Amino acid sequence: MSENIFYDCIVVGGGPGGATAASFLAKKGKKVLLLEKERMPRDKTCGDGISGKSVAILHELGVLDGIERADHGETRGLTFSGTNGKALTIKFKEDDRRLSKCYVLRRLVYDRLLWQTAKDAGADAIESAMVTGVVRENGRIAGVKAKMADGADAEFRGRMIIGADGAASVIAREIRGMEVDPKHTCLACRAYYSGVSGMNGTIEIHFVKSIMPGYFWIFPLENGLANVGVGMLMSDVKKHDVNLQYEMENIISKNPLFSQRFEGAARLSPISAWSLPLGSKKRKIHDNNVLLVGDAAGLVDPFSGEGIGNAMLSGKMAADCVAAALEANDTGADFLERYPDMLWRAVWNELSTSHTMQKLGKHEWLLNFIINKAATSERAREAIAGTITSKRAKTEYRSLLFYLKLLLS
Repeated sequence: MSENIFYDCIVVGGGPGGATAASFLAKKGKKVLLLEKERMPRDKTCGDGISGKSVAILHELGVLDGIERADHGETRGLTFSGTNGKALTIKFKEDDRRLSKCYVLRRLVYDRLLWQTAKDAGADAIESAMVTGVVRENGRIAGVKAKMADGADAEFRGRMIIGADGAASVIAREIRGMEVDPKHTCLACRAYYSGVSGMNGTIEIHFVKSIMPGYFWIFPLENGLANVGVGMLMSDVKKHDVNLQYEMENIISKNPLFSQRFEGAARLSPISAWSLPLGSKKRKIHDNNVLLVGDAAGLVDPFSGEGIGNAMLSGKMAADCVAAALEANDTGADFLERYPDMLWRAVWNELSTSHTMQKLGKHEWLLNFIINKAATSERAREAIAGTITSKRAKTEYRSLLFYLKLLLS
C-alpha cells in the first residue's frame, strides 16, 4: 500500500457511512482506499442506536451474524415521558420484521466490525491517517493530504472522493465552506453507566422541563450497561445559556423520576460532548469528483438524533453513484447530481416529518397531552405506535386531524 497508488475512490472517515461506502465499492471490484484518523478500535461519542434502516443494510453486507455475536443490547420498543412525569411505553410490532427488534452497540464495537467488513471486501484501509486537506488539479479535488501515524505527510490520489469524516468534515469544508447553523445543529452529552435500575428493554426518551425542548435518554446496552445522555438544539442552548453537562448530572441526581434509578449506578466513562448536524435542512453534498455521506452531509434525524441509519444508507447510495460515474467516465458535478436527487427522495420526507415532531417539543402542553392521552387510551397508543412503525402513519403528525383523533379517542 502506497500513496503512489491511484485509486478509483478515496473514502475519508472509517465510521458507519465511510465503511459502508468502501465495502460496497470494493464488492463492485473498485480500487478503494479507506482512511481513518484514529486507530481502530476507537470510541465515538454517540447514542449507539442501530435502527431498522441500518439492519437492512447490515443484512445486505452479510454482517448481521457478527452483530449478534458482538456485545450488544436489544430493544423492542420505546418509552416516552413528558415533563409532568407521565410515561408511555410502545412496543414494536412483533409481526413487523424490520422493527420488531433493534440493536444498541457501543461504537467501539460497531465501527470496528464495519471497518473489518470493508477490509474483508478488499478495500485498502489505513488507520491513524488524519486527512488535513485536499489536492486540487485543474480546479477539481483530485486527492487528499494526510498526516500519518509516524508524523510524516502523505498525499493520496483518486478519481473520486467520498467525505465521511463527520460533523467537522474537512471534505465538506472544501466544497461548501465552514457552516454551523445553530437552528439545525444539536448539542449532546453522553456517558456510560452500570447499575441503572428500571430498564425494560426499550429505548427511553424523557422530556424534562430543565432542557426543553431537548430530552434525556437511556439506551440499554449489553450486560446491564446503559448509554445515558441529553440533547438540545444549539440555538436553544445559546438562547437559554444551558450547561448541558450540568443539566445531565442534575437530572440524574435530583429529578425524582430518575434519582432513585441511578442511586446504585456507577458512571463508567467521562461525560463527553459532541454536535450533530441535523437533517432538517438540505446542505450541499456533492461537487466535481466529491460526494458527502453521513454527518458530513448533515443527515441526523431531527427528532431521535439517530444518524447511523442515514449514514449507512447514504454510504450505500454514494457507492452506487461512484460506480456509475466511473463506468461512465464522468465524475463531474452534473453527472453526480443523481446522488443528492436519489438521497433526498429516499430520506427528505422522513427528515421533514421528524423536524415537525422535533418542534412539537417546544409546545410542552401538547407533548404532555399526547403522552397522557396515550397512557389511558389504547386507540391513542395505536395511533402513536403507527407513527413509529409506519412511514405513512408517521406523516400524520403534521395533520390537525391526527390531534383531533387523539382528542376524541
